[in-house]
Amino acid sequence: MSDIEPVLAQIANRRPVIIDLSLDRIKAALTRLGDPQQKLPPFFHVAGTNGKGSTVTFLRAALEAAGHSVHVYTSPHLVRFNERIVVAGKEISDANLIDALQRVDSAIGDDMLTYFETTTCAAFLAFAETQADYAVIEVGLGGRLDATNAMGTPLAAVVTPVDLDHQAFLGNTLGEVAGEKAGIFRRAAPAVISRQTPEAMAVLQDHARRIGAQIHAFGEQWNAYSEHGRLIYQDDDGLCDLDLPRLPGAHQIENAGTAIAALRAARLSLSDATISKGIAAAHWPARMQRLTKGPLIDLAQSLLNQEPEIWLDGGHNPHAGRAISALMADMEARSSKPLVMISGMQANKDAAGYFAPFAGLAREVFCVAADHDGVLSPEEVAKAARAGGLSAQACASLEEAMKKACTDKENEPPRILISGSLYLSGEILAENA
Repeated sequence: MSDIEPVLAQIANRRPVIIDLSLDRIKAALTRLGDPQQKLPPFFHVAGTNGKGSTVTFLRAALEAAGHSVHVYTSPHLVRFNERIVVAGKEISDANLIDALQRVDSAIGDDMLTYFETTTCAAFLAFAETQADYAVIEVGLGGRLDATNAMGTPLAAVVTPVDLDHQAFLGNTLGEVAGEKAGIFRRAAPAVISRQTPEAMAVLQDHARRIGAQIHAFGEQWNAYSEHGRLIYQDDDGLCDLDLPRLPGAHQIENAGTAIAALRAARLSLSDATISKGIAAAHWPARMQRLTKGPLIDLAQSLLNQEPEIWLDGGHNPHAGRAISALMADMEARSSKPLVMISGMQANKDAAGYFAPFAGLAREVFCVAADHDGVLSPEEVAKAARAGGLSAQACASLEEAMKKACTDKENEPPRILISGSLYLSGEILAENA
């Protein structure tokens, strides 16, 4: 156990564990802390249901390719909490994180901040006290009432694709969810909008117009697509011919395009060559990551007597399912292999909706439970996969699931996709740490 885990556990035990969206508590706490959020460098604010983390990664990579130092705040983490708070390019140390958390506790006393509000205050403290050129801040949940929205006006506010998720807090329609995400837009600041459903796009643009934000919407003010092995980005200021991202999938082309749109909307003077270098270098774990080492790889290799093809992705909602299945279908078209899935899901996710896009593509789903609160049992995951149109069976462990996934598939080595949960992805990556 690291030094930070007991401190985080103490905060979790003392503060409400429920999600309680509000800005009142965190604004009062930040005032007592000297308003560190007002001392941040120029920043980008990123909300959305899917693609937030990848878009943040592309923004950071492009800025760092230009030689800038960058603070980054994201959630959740995969292996270590420190991943969430990157201070001037480096994960915050245990000592600095503990110091920031203790100062937050001292300042707010008995005020009942949520766990996320407490850690957000700590991140703002750390950022305010270390010099950096820019910051990239990812929304935790929603946008309008998210703790990160206690900041001022960003260089650009970004909304990546919106889908139904966390309906108990954000609403039961795409329009309602989009309205919550649009809450990060600011008057006279760029509002950068990724590809959306018509319903979500209408809500986002309407809100931007009403408050006087500058709209930069996919398909209208900008576009991004792949052509002849290149990423082509185009807006009113011209066309960029760039290297493709190494993060696979058509959805990553648009995530990269969203980051480029934000950089250009903010009028930062980054050259095409610099942006291209950053986009090509960006790396984001558990986003269609090819696994090459670790106990599961060793197990699969021993069973198959050859190097296995195993992909890891933390996507967990229907939009993610559509994006990942499209990439799997493209892989199948280029190199045919039986696709089998190993999946775990949280109880508060639309598991059947996640699995549905894989119907007719995946031959079997071997269902497991991540070691985390709020997970579906393997039997419940299997039931959801069958509801999505797939053949599925419950497994007692990842090891059992891998053994079954590697069982003879008509003498063909399988393509294995481990997906459905960031917590499951974190477990697997922790084994390789």
